[in-house]
Amino acid sequence: MTLEELVGQRLLFGLPGPTLRPEDVRLFKETRAGGVILYRRNFESPTQLVGLLTQLEEALGRRLLIATDHEGGRVIMLREGVTIFPDNLAAGASGDVFFSERQGRIEAQELRRFGIDVNFAPVLDVLTDAPSPNIGIRSYGKDPALVARFGAARIRGMQSRGLSACAKHFPGKGHSPLDAHLGLPTIPSTWDEMKRTHLPPFQAAIEAGVDAVMTSHPLYPALDPTPLTPATFSRLIVDEYLRRELGYSGVIVSDDLEMGAVRELCPVGEAVARAAGAGHDLLLVCHTEAAQRQACSALLDAHRSKRLPLNELEASVERIQRLKAKRPLRFEGGPPRPEIGGMPLAKAIASQAATLVQPGSADVKKRFNGAVGVIFPRFSSLADRVTIEPSLLDEAGYLSVALGLFGVRPEILIVAMEPADAEIERAAELATRSDVALLFLFDAHLYPSNRRLLDRLQGTGRALAVALLRNPYDAAYLRPGVLGVTAFGWRICQLDAVLARLLA
Repeated sequence: MTLEELVGQRLLFGLPGPTLRPEDVRLFKETRAGGVILYRRNFESPTQLVGLLTQLEEALGRRLLIATDHEGGRVIMLREGVTIFPDNLAAGASGDVFFSERQGRIEAQELRRFGIDVNFAPVLDVLTDAPSPNIGIRSYGKDPALVARFGAARIRGMQSRGLSACAKHFPGKGHSPLDAHLGLPTIPSTWDEMKRTHLPPFQAAIEAGVDAVMTSHPLYPALDPTPLTPATFSRLIVDEYLRRELGYSGVIVSDDLEMGAVRELCPVGEAVARAAGAGHDLLLVCHTEAAQRQACSALLDAHRSKRLPLNELEASVERIQRLKAKRPLRFEGGPPRPEIGGMPLAKAIASQAATLVQPGSADVKKRFNGAVGVIFPRFSSLADRVTIEPSLLDEAGYLSVALGLFGVRPEILIVAMEPADAEIERAAELATRSDVALLFLFDAHLYPSNRRLLDRLQGTGRALAVALLRNPYDAAYLRPGVLGVTAFGWRICQLDAVLARLLA
């Protein structure tokens, strides 16, 4: 390969939309980019997505590495043709590690039908007592041994059916105080703390033969004291520790180098060169053509000037080529469709995960035989940026049917994801005239208006049940006598599990 071809193999780009444009083909031809990451913006239907990938590879006359973020729960990029499983925290709470291995096998069969080579999952970050704004339900839990078992099982399941897994976010950011999409987090943990709590799941993933590991953007000053050097840029963390001390021989992937955390430090071209110098093989630039062209140019310049050595470039490309060679076919298993066993498995995980976090007063459940008021967030308002299941686009319709199965005929109030004061007062009025109010609560620890909504309903003096929809930290805000339940997420299978836990 020429230097240009070698550099291109390390670049994994996003496409701007669901149709292939001449300028997209030109970008991939001129940069020789070796891979594509698929987002929601690229998906309209299974047939369309298969056509998009086919057209791009035919236009280029070469094989690409196709990847996506298919974590389950909150992070899903494909709206049809796949099973939407509960979040990892639900899987961990289910207690059944076989569920995770089976989930991995089903995900692999479904994603391979779309032509996807690599799933940037599972998340192996370990939670702590401190709230984690971006990880939360994406993690299997607080116990490093549990996270290691469930993560390794899912990796084995995926890779047994021909889909490469990618463990993330090394060396662990389940205790990050800030979302790296938005800004630059600092994690003060020492090597001892990291080795005790956050690194064991990645060691288990390596032992399970995981094909790829993705790093993270936070600063770890106790791990690498070099000023303004996040893990993404740290040769000490990536090359010396992950590659050499842990002996990892697979593909090391950067997280998206257009994230806010990276933008705080340097332009994207410099970021790509620094990430390559730290020891990454695949370099992700996911969103804009200008940034993608800058990345290619900067990486070429770094190798031409000998700032980055040719032998490391060649070694990275060899690892990437081995990864591609695992799948000689683009599409396997026929046209895209959900596996027959996927939805029953998703429901089983959600059902076993549903947890009573506070029992509430003795008569709260009995009051569901009377007038029931339900306050529920407008998830349909997120549909332009988060995959929302079709039945949840009509929130009131879903609730009427789901509660009707238990003989409950509720009065329903749909409020904004961050409700206004007028909505909070309408919710309080509904609670006051109901025998029991059921509040579906979305992250009161992050959104002050949702905390005000909870406190207002708790202050009415009426019977109250609260379903915690996302991260479980909101349980700390429940007053005595309030019934609290969670399924660690808000996918339909999890909402159904919460209602069954309350009413069955």
